Amino acid sequence: MIPVTEFRQFSEQQPQFRVLKPWWDVFTDYLSVVMLMIGVFGCTLQVRQDKIICLPQKMTMYNQTILLPNKTAVQPDVHEMMGRKTNLDFQQYSFINQMCYEKALHWYAKYFPYLVLIHTLIFMVCSNFWFKFPGSSSKIEHFISILGKCFDSPWTTRALSEVSGENPEEKVLLDIKKSRAILNVSVEGNLDNLEKTQSLKSIPEKIVVDKPTASALDKKEGEQAKALFEKVKKFRLHVEEGDILYVMYVRQTVLKVFKFLLIIAYNSALVSEVQITVKCSVDIQDMTGYKHFSCNHTMAHLFSKLSYCYLCFVAVYGFTCLYTSYWLFYRSLKEYSFEYVRQETGIDDIPDVKNDFAFMLHMIDQYDPLYSKRFAVFLSEVSENKLKQLNLNHEWTPEKLRQRLLTNHNDRLELQLFMLSGLPDTIFEVTELQSLKLEIINNVTIPASIAQLENLQELSLYQCCLKIHTTATSFLKEKLKVLRVKFDDSRELPHWLYHLRNLEELYLIGSLSPDASKNVGLESLRELKHLKTLSLKSNFTKIPQSIVDVSSHLQRLYIYNDGTKLVMLNNLKKMVNLTELELVHCDLERIPHAVFSLTNLQELDLKENNLRSIEEIVSCQHLHKLTCLKLWHNSICYIPEHIKKLGSLERLYFSHNKIEILSPHLFLCNKLRYLDLSNNDIRFIPPEIGVLQSLQYFSVTCNKIENLPDELFFCKKLKTLKLGKNMLSLLSPKISYLVLLTHLELKGNHFELLPPELRFCRALKRGGLVVEDVLFETLPSDIRDKMKAE
Repeated sequence: MIPVTEFRQFSEQQPQFRVLKPWWDVFTDYLSVVMLMIGVFGCTLQVRQDKIICLPQKMTMYNQTILLPNKTAVQPDVHEMMGRKTNLDFQQYSFINQMCYEKALHWYAKYFPYLVLIHTLIFMVCSNFWFKFPGSSSKIEHFISILGKCFDSPWTTRALSEVSGENPEEKVLLDIKKSRAILNVSVEGNLDNLEKTQSLKSIPEKIVVDKPTASALDKKEGEQAKALFEKVKKFRLHVEEGDILYVMYVRQTVLKVFKFLLIIAYNSALVSEVQITVKCSVDIQDMTGYKHFSCNHTMAHLFSKLSYCYLCFVAVYGFTCLYTSYWLFYRSLKEYSFEYVRQETGIDDIPDVKNDFAFMLHMIDQYDPLYSKRFAVFLSEVSENKLKQLNLNHEWTPEKLRQRLLTNHNDRLELQLFMLSGLPDTIFEVTELQSLKLEIINNVTIPASIAQLENLQELSLYQCCLKIHTTATSFLKEKLKVLRVKFDDSRELPHWLYHLRNLEELYLIGSLSPDASKNVGLESLRELKHLKTLSLKSNFTKIPQSIVDVSSHLQRLYIYNDGTKLVMLNNLKKMVNLTELELVHCDLERIPHAVFSLTNLQELDLKENNLRSIEEIVSCQHLHKLTCLKLWHNSICYIPEHIKKLGSLERLYFSHNKIEILSPHLFLCNKLRYLDLSNNDIRFIPPEIGVLQSLQYFSVTCNKIENLPDELFFCKKLKTLKLGKNMLSLLSPKISYLVLLTHLELKGNHFELLPPELRFCRALKRGGLVVEDVLFETLPSDIRDKMKAE
């Protein structure tokens, strides 16, 4: 017999694919095996047994009726046909059997076993074709691989137990409250006999510390789960694009139904053609002596029973395929909802899927719904964020975070975290932290445990997507002194910032509505009663109303406008307590008149505007407290003589302008300690500079100065003198007067030698002398050695 295993290749698939075989496919596979055995059994009998046995049929021959003259009929003679007797009797009968088998036996009776075999193989191929077709098998193999890893991942079990339901932190807090309530009742009930011992006080804390650790993941398992999340995301994007799996399965099911109807139709009509006795007439008298034969089909009885049995199995197979068709066409298999899983697990953000992804999930539900439930964990962002949090905690230990602590310009211990997947919980164990700076972190969740950072005063959020716990908001309201926020859209501004009642400094960087007709996307800052410093780097056309809300106590206002013209500045008049004002890159053509009303102003910065004339600077004489004026990076061509009326100026910045001539009146501001005139077109320094006896910093680099007045060296308090990139060729020996000089820049001029009088500038060292090495060598060796000595 032919073994059934020879046909295994037509239906064999990987054992892992069984999860995609619903009960009807498994049932039809067994039916196919039974039908295959019927076909193999019939074929084996057909090959090994005699197909048909024929014998000559006895014939009676009648002569023509002879009428005698007396009209009496003569009866015909009966003659028995006699075969030709030879030594070939056995061959003759074999020949007759073959001839009658081919000509007289019905084709259905002859080929029934082969038909059963062919139809069954077609059924088996159809049932498993989508596992073999390249376009669908690749997706199935990938899906089965990911499904198995998701099912066995330790994270799946942990996510289903911890992510679902209530927040673990809230649950712990609830347990603490319950424990405290029970403790208080016990204490009150036994107040006379019970002492408040240290062990009683430590009960709530013990509950917090002793968290369950049975489901803890190690670092390796966390990384593997993280990789699974990425695989599931990419696989979902790939599979949801098409529906080839669904189409292939529908096609093979429709083909099986059509095949079933065809088999039932023609088998029912032809099964009666399988008869035991067959009449055969073959014109071979010249060889055998006979023409008519009576034949016996030896397998007819068995084939008849097998055909009826086969029809029964095909009918059951067909009805199963019809049920499959009903399931395919009357259910929405291109959409899969995780509603039940969401309700059962409490993971509310599991998304519904579509197309081939949905179809495969419907199929594995027929195998075991638990697979879909465990697989859904890796579609949840909540679950993924929880895993990222665990991985972050593994990577960023408290010791590692402490190593990154630095002291910032505000003399606070600062921790900067850049481009992480979230905020590690371990950060709340670094209790000495005073400033936290987070940059480009998409999923920042600030939990209630931030209250452990009792020293936190400063928070910087640069392009961070932030979520914050209610308890954390209350903590920040009380503790936070400085807040920096960089954003792309005003809607990204955290709403809780408007309620930080103890906030002293607020820095906002981002795009807000430049249209004056629309209210700028800032809510009222009225509740910020302690706000002293406000910095806005955006694109305003007018001063926002929200700034006016804090005008009574605001002391420092910095506006960086990114080139957008600031046209409405009348609100500045209300900020009478301002001591520092910066209007940078606001496309101003004049000094705003509203500035002259700020009688408490000490520092004014108008950097990177479009100032050409500053005649209105005369009005600054009313600003008696103004000590610093920055008009750098503009297009100012000259300094008006009214500058002399600013008697309180101590620092003056005129660098990066177009000044050619210095007015002598400039040097009547005799309190100047810092004067920057670099990057202009100045050719001459007036001798009146000697009036500035308080001058400590003087810079004229990148000009066209050819000579220095001797009066410059009468400014004996100079510590920094920058003369680089000019047209100087001689440095006066009177440089020796500047005994306090620590920084001298001469590089980029036409000097041939340096005066030996530099020896008297005892505070000047080689690092503070910016000059070409060749020129430095012109100094006497003892001076060089002294300068090089630390």
